[in-house]
Amino acid sequence: MKRLLFITATRVGDAVLSTGILRHLIDRNPGIRITVACGPAAAPLFEALPGLDRLFVMEKKRASLHWLDLWKACIGHRWDILVDLRRSPMSFTLRAIERYRRGKRHTREHRVRQLAAVVSRESDPPAPMLWTNEDHRRAAADLIAEDGPVLALGPTANWPAKVWRAENFAELMRRITGPEGFLPDARVAVMGGAVERPMAQAVIDAIPAGRRIDLVGRVDLLTAYACLRRCAFYIGNDSGLMHVAAASGVPTLGLFGPSEDVFYAPWGESCAAVRTRIPFEAIFPPGFDHRMSGTLMDTLSVEAAEAAARDLWKRTAGKAT
Repeated sequence: MKRLLFITATRVGDAVLSTGILRHLIDRNPGIRITVACGPAAAPLFEALPGLDRLFVMEKKRASLHWLDLWKACIGHRWDILVDLRRSPMSFTLRAIERYRRGKRHTREHRVRQLAAVVSRESDPPAPMLWTNEDHRRAAADLIAEDGPVLALGPTANWPAKVWRAENFAELMRRITGPEGFLPDARVAVMGGAVERPMAQAVIDAIPAGRRIDLVGRVDLLTAYACLRRCAFYIGNDSGLMHVAAASGVPTLGLFGPSEDVFYAPWGESCAAVRTRIPFEAIFPPGFDHRMSGTLMDTLSVEAAEAAARDLWKRTAGKAT
């Protein structure tokens, strides 16, 4: 029986983008047993992974002692495959037959392609995906019944500069679900983490009560993924949730400003990105602090986002996976 040690990201979005590698290795090695090492925020993504032996959650410690904890947990094994996407000391101190380590090379290509190149030279990298169990799928069916289309919104992000204003989300929602929209009278699901509720509340309040599905802080990541698979369309800021949506197969439109869509646009044939009129290189004001700055998304108009959404809807024929 083969054993794989997969060391991946701390952040949700980067961890999602790395799952294409896992998909590739699982397909290539049926029955392989897997240990995943990642940060606390990303750990829930891997709870239903087939062949999971251990999910090692690395809480950051002073002097990088979290790496010592991982080494102690893994040193007693010989790994058939070791994948290190964190460029950690584990790449050199553990026994492995096949060893793959992300290097320092930086290219102007999407993060999915950069990560896939660590283990494969195929020109068409495997798309990210997540794995769910029956509990996640049952919960999603209860939350989003098959009663007409659902527009999903992700109005939050991990720093305020990336957040499109709530009134813009509300207006775009009204246009898409109005009589002239491509999802007339659709229900609207709002998603985000519990700590992000203040960011999302104005969008939640703008949705008519009879069409509102408030999931902010109420579902785990894999249940959110299962819910997204039942939606017709997703629009959201650049965030981990946006990458979860793209991996689910729902047509996904990502909204970008102070982050680079060339690297982090939602990945997949049913995805698109639209960004601010001001390019990334010119968007940051003097003294910018991502922790304190307000939104830098104001030059992305509702009209531009609506046009991008309509184009994506036409291209995907309104069909999710």
